[in-house]
Amino acid sequence: MRMDIDINNIIIKKMKKITNICCIGAGYVGGPTMAVIAQKCPEIEVNVVDINQQRINEWNNIDLDNLPIYEPGLKEVIAESRNRNLFFSTNVAKGIGEAEMIFISVNTPTKTYGKGKGMAADLKYIELCARQIAMVAKTDKIVVEKSTLPVRTAETIREILKNTGNGVNFQILSNPEFLAEGTAIADLYNADRVLIGGEQTSEGKIAMDALTEIYAHWLPRERILQTNVWSSELSKLTANAFLAQRISSINSLSALCEKTEANIEEVARAIGSDSRIGSKFLKSSVGFGGSCFQKDILNLVYICRNLGLNEVADYWEQVIIMNNYQKKRFADKIIATLFNTVSGKKIAFLGWAFKKDTNDTRETAAMYVADYLMDDLANIMVYDPKVKPEQMFADLNYLNTRNPEQNKAQLNTSTDPYDTSKDAHAIVILTEWDEFINYDWHKIFDSMMKPAFIFDGRNIMDREKLELIGFKYFGIGK
Repeated sequence: MRMDIDINNIIIKKMKKITNICCIGAGYVGGPTMAVIAQKCPEIEVNVVDINQQRINEWNNIDLDNLPIYEPGLKEVIAESRNRNLFFSTNVAKGIGEAEMIFISVNTPTKTYGKGKGMAADLKYIELCARQIAMVAKTDKIVVEKSTLPVRTAETIREILKNTGNGVNFQILSNPEFLAEGTAIADLYNADRVLIGGEQTSEGKIAMDALTEIYAHWLPRERILQTNVWSSELSKLTANAFLAQRISSINSLSALCEKTEANIEEVARAIGSDSRIGSKFLKSSVGFGGSCFQKDILNLVYICRNLGLNEVADYWEQVIIMNNYQKKRFADKIIATLFNTVSGKKIAFLGWAFKKDTNDTRETAAMYVADYLMDDLANIMVYDPKVKPEQMFADLNYLNTRNPEQNKAQLNTSTDPYDTSKDAHAIVILTEWDEFINYDWHKIFDSMMKPAFIFDGRNIMDREKLELIGFKYFGIGK
């Protein structure tokens, strides 16, 4: 009888509800995710830690309009929870030491060096996190992979943690994010599914249940799926690959539409009406961007090649090839339409973020189109309501196709869309910001060089209305 009681007490102790969470990484995933967890779970202390002092200062900014990330609804969530049970700090060791559950939400960019350069995920930040957790932890921890990782990365983390020699027990969970920037808060509030992967053992089950209980504060339990850790890791990569594939598929057809006088929007509506296909991610554009799609597909290609699955790798690599083709094709059309030269001409860009309702510019189509046009000696003037000028220059410098002084000589920015368009030979719409639709386009037309061209890379404008004003309009797939 005494043994039974002791065992039950041990189980009860292990199943104690989580009261303290630490998230390593205060970026586009860690910040919003932890803010919503803190809002929905007021009994849990949530500490978001990062070694970037400037980023932490911005998260603690009294002015909620100057948070490091723009996301609709985010500042309201921060206002409710910050300094109540949500805290931002650079004290990583303290956050790790006090937490019962630790989320790893650091960047996993594509490698720019060594083996796997240009394709494999760079896991050095993940390993650094694991080693710091191993060094600091004095009590048992549940470690949650929140970053997008190659399949079987959990094994690497486990190997580092289990060989610490300090007697601490760790459970490793995979909990990939499926957020779309611009709708991240809404996605967190009403997720299609939450995926939790863990060891198929009694200890693994206890850890998965502990994380399930957190999400169950606001999501139906049937949407919280538990799998083995490898399935969870691979599901994130393949979900992004499938979505990107749909975009590249419709964009490939947009090129065909332009040659045959078909309309890509009518084609998309027709095939999207088929219940087997559906209408989502069939919006043709200048190409996809963001931090996930290209990086995750390249990672998937690299994994497949390493496993000898070359035909599978070739299949998924074509999604990236088509996306790059779409951006270059769009830039080539601008040059060809402007009488085969843009040298010395002012080209107005409306939008720099990779999509509306975010200030994220990672892999944005705008920087590639700008780069192509600047190679042809165009002068670019950019307006974006949320992206800072220094970020635009950083994006161009990242491409490393010309020196920073040349970039500054050929690219300028403005806080006024009308000033951006004044004396421009063409307007290029590269982000689908809603405000663009409602501008005084008569005023813009009057201020431009003639003929006045609009190249709509997002197909958001009313072609007939613009042509009645006098614009020469070019959309994608039309």
